[in-house]
Amino acid sequence: MNTLTVDVWFDLICPWCWIGKHHLDQALERLRASDPGVQVQTAWHSVQLIPQTPPQGWPFDAFYEQRLGSGKAVLARRTQVVEAARRAGAPIDYARLKVFPNTAAAHRLLAAGRAQLDAAALDALLTRLFAGYFTQGEDLGDAHVLVAIAAAHGVDSAGPVAQADPAMDGAASQGVPFFVFNRTYALSGAQPADVLWAAMRRVLSERAHDFS
Repeated sequence: MNTLTVDVWFDLICPWCWIGKHHLDQALERLRASDPGVQVQTAWHSVQLIPQTPPQGWPFDAFYEQRLGSGKAVLARRTQVVEAARRAGAPIDYARLKVFPNTAAAHRLLAAGRAQLDAAALDALLTRLFAGYFTQGEDLGDAHVLVAIAAAHGVDSAGPVAQADPAMDGAASQGVPFFVFNRTYALSGAQPADVLWAAMRRVLSERAHDFS
């Protein structure tokens, strides 16, 4: 059976990563139809984009106004993001987002999930964290929020934790989301589903050629 590895670098507070996950899911669904014999192994790599965020986070609107320079610039960026999210089927409710959180603890929860869950359950946990933030406005830096999510998804926060792969450190230096297929072909940004699908097929075709 042919195997395709997909490595994705992301942060949970990045709307383009949430959009990118939807695009990837759509591309993988298309790949299952076009190449049913391919086994896909997806690995999600945590990146904390703004590690200096305090444990209690920052007020969401104030953070972005300072980052982008003005309320007008914030509105323009949100309009762009919401439209891209709508096209991807990735709901974002900015009215609910009150805290820009420190995501370190949420990424530790995902590391525990990687060590303790199967691929489908880990994907469900990742989706839950993304959706909790972007659709419900949950504070992903709040320990009580994360404990409840961990319990609902069968993750023992005191249990084993997956370690990062040192060989892949720095791969996302161009920003997130960042995709690498079979550790040979990379794409940066929330690429459309058809672009991701085409990249997968290109990598699979090149691999098949190597073995021919």
